[in-house]
Amino acid sequence: MENITFQYPTSLFLLCLALALVYALIVYFRDKKQGDWKGWTKWALGSLRFLGVTLLASLLLSPLLKRFTSETKQPIVVIAQDGSQSVSVALKDQKETYTEMVQALETEFAEDFEVKTYTFGSSLRPGVDTSFQDKVTNISGLLKEVYDRFSNQNLGAVILASDGIFNEGANPIYSGTKLEAPIYTIALGDTTPQKDLILKRVLHNNIAYLGDEFSVLVDLQARNFSGSRVNIELGKMVDGKFSQLERNEIRINKDDFFNTQEFILPANVAGVQRYRARVTGLSGEASFANNSKDFFVDVLDTRQQILILAGAPHPDISAIKSELEKNKNYEIEFELASNFTSNFKDYSFVIMHGINPDVYAGLFSSLNASGIPNLEIWGAEGKPSPNSLIPFNKKGGDANEITVFLSDNFTYYSISDELKNLFSKFPPLQSPFGEYKPAVSGQTLLNQKIGAVETDYPMLVLGEQNGTKKGVLAGEGLWRWRLFDYIQNQNHDLFREFTTKLVQYLSTKEDKRKFRISLPKNIFKENETVIIDAELYNNAYELVNIPEASILLRDGTGKEYNFTFSKTNKAYRLNAGVLPVGNYRFTARTNYSGESLSFNGQFSVQPIQLKLFNTTADHKILSMLSNDHG
Repeated sequence: MENITFQYPTSLFLLCLALALVYALIVYFRDKKQGDWKGWTKWALGSLRFLGVTLLASLLLSPLLKRFTSETKQPIVVIAQDGSQSVSVALKDQKETYTEMVQALETEFAEDFEVKTYTFGSSLRPGVDTSFQDKVTNISGLLKEVYDRFSNQNLGAVILASDGIFNEGANPIYSGTKLEAPIYTIALGDTTPQKDLILKRVLHNNIAYLGDEFSVLVDLQARNFSGSRVNIELGKMVDGKFSQLERNEIRINKDDFFNTQEFILPANVAGVQRYRARVTGLSGEASFANNSKDFFVDVLDTRQQILILAGAPHPDISAIKSELEKNKNYEIEFELASNFTSNFKDYSFVIMHGINPDVYAGLFSSLNASGIPNLEIWGAEGKPSPNSLIPFNKKGGDANEITVFLSDNFTYYSISDELKNLFSKFPPLQSPFGEYKPAVSGQTLLNQKIGAVETDYPMLVLGEQNGTKKGVLAGEGLWRWRLFDYIQNQNHDLFREFTTKLVQYLSTKEDKRKFRISLPKNIFKENETVIIDAELYNNAYELVNIPEASILLRDGTGKEYNFTFSKTNKAYRLNAGVLPVGNYRFTARTNYSGESLSFNGQFSVQPIQLKLFNTTADHKILSMLSNDHG
């Protein structure tokens, strides 16, 4: 159906007709000279002029052509089938009969409705899948998907067939998804509590640090086993074998029993570690599949080996060492320069205190060649190493007492306001006497204050030489700063901030490897796709992906998987698909400009807590869903 309306009053259209008529009459009938025209010619031309002017004038009234169409669509009925393993257990040998019933229901509704069928579990997919192999069920995710797909359509009803057990996503009752249609539920499974032992949950941190201990909480539920005794064992899976670490005995004192046991485990091996919690089975259990649960912990080795090398014993060393040792990620080793025979590459960071470069030139040469970041602290009567960040020309053997103040231009890391205020109050440091010049590279953290004059002569400079971070402190006496901090504040917090931030900045290395592998996480679930990204850099550290790149995965049993990366815009990506449960080590390789490059790493694939862990259907959730959407 169509009609025309105007945005202005319709009466104006009559005015347009009148004006068009007057205009046509004036043009064709007022002038006597047009008398030679035949009568029908005037009337024809006048009529055309009248119609044309009328049309143009009416367009000024903004006419709107409306057209109405109607289409009748059948209401949509969504049939959603739970495709998890627990439903298969509930149906037992009735799966074929049940499938026929669902098909009959679909056929019956198809006569008056548009029927959409889906199976939900690890994902939502079209059709009814009666293989029932999914290990997860996300009912709240189903409701959200239905809302996203049909909220703007004529949704008549949702028929949900499930046992009510979910092990992924939020509780559907509190998910916040409100469908504008009723939900009818088909309750599957048995709600009668069966005789069973169930490891309900294992709570743990996903990450632990090497050398620390971490807590593991194990929840045990027992039904109809009052008076029995069981053992909960916690161990590590090594080469597919269970190695027991802890064991607790529990007495079950009632039919509906619940207990939480805590275990403290040491993180003594770096990398992703696979553990297993298990409870000894009892005769008559409904299922033994829920008597154990595997979990993974990524043990990180972030400890740094810090060497303090000194020309002679000094109280500064004790002051620095005592603060750094409070950080569990630092392992501190002290050695006199005269006794040092190790390799600098065995350490993450080196502090050189009061070492004369004329006497120990070989040490400084080896340190520079190693590329290990370091902090050089000058002795009161010493001299700097060659190519020092602080330009200095030593004059005489005396020492100066010099106070410090914070440089305004320092931006490498943040410093608290309390420490900023304390710098100018610290006791003076003992510095070698000579001619100082402003630093030409790096950034100055502390400048020298000689008497009451603030100079641009540096006292503490941080910078980089040949790709290695370095720091130079032109004086000794830090032990006085630590003591002064305690006198002022009754603690060493500000001195600890000074030392730890200084060491943390200098000891942090940039990743300058030309071939790098990155994973979105170190622990994947067994139903997740493993995605691995790779980057290759040329000598100018520009991304390139000219050569082919490959990767070899090896699981805990020694089985190998070979893949070749796909090239993206300027990098590489591998979709390894879904991998079996276990620990994996990998070696990625490529060859660029005649140089063979490789990268090693590891990740793990952990099992999903099967819905078979819960053997009792939860029809209460289904009933509440129906009531909320009635």
